[in-house]
Amino acid sequence: MEAFTTPRLTEYDHVRGPADAPVTVLEYGDFECPYCRGAFRDVRLLVDQHPAEIRFVFRNFPIPELHPHAEQAAEAAEAAAAQGNYWAMHDLLLQPYSHLDVDSLVTYAEAIGLDIPRFRRDLTDRAYAARIERDIEEGTRNGVNATPKFYVDGQRVDGKVPLENLVTMVESAVSAARGQSARGQSATERQR
Repeated sequence: MEAFTTPRLTEYDHVRGPADAPVTVLEYGDFECPYCRGAFRDVRLLVDQHPAEIRFVFRNFPIPELHPHAEQAAEAAEAAAAQGNYWAMHDLLLQPYSHLDVDSLVTYAEAIGLDIPRFRRDLTDRAYAARIERDIEEGTRNGVNATPKFYVDGQRVDGKVPLENLVTMVESAVSAARGQSARGQSATERQR
């Protein structure tokens, strides 16, 4: 049996939610993957239901053998990140109707107010290829073999329908965090 590493957050990660959230949900995803697009809505809902308790992290794991536009879409997301607008691009790219050809990517960049000449240059130069490759290498070390692949507080979520297990694991982690918080408050009150 192969031993995999546990994902650890880095300064390079794209993070949505409070830095001190007690639960971290990390996704390795491919912007052209229909399963990632399907998961997007449900993950967003889960995060929105627990805004103070979940920190969401997205890492690139394009699979070009299956999705020919996936690497270019990841480059577009990273180019948007360089201009301070990662999450707006991320959300557009994962919509069910999104097209990932260059003209569509430029249209999305215009819609979120990016510097278009810089965005085009970043795409043409593949300015963020090394960053994307770093995510892929880290994902491989973490045991990613398909997308989407989720981790809740470092624990890999498996199953044919990972979202069912994801919701269960996140709800359990949120409940445990709430329980710890309540126990901590009780101990503080007893000390008074």
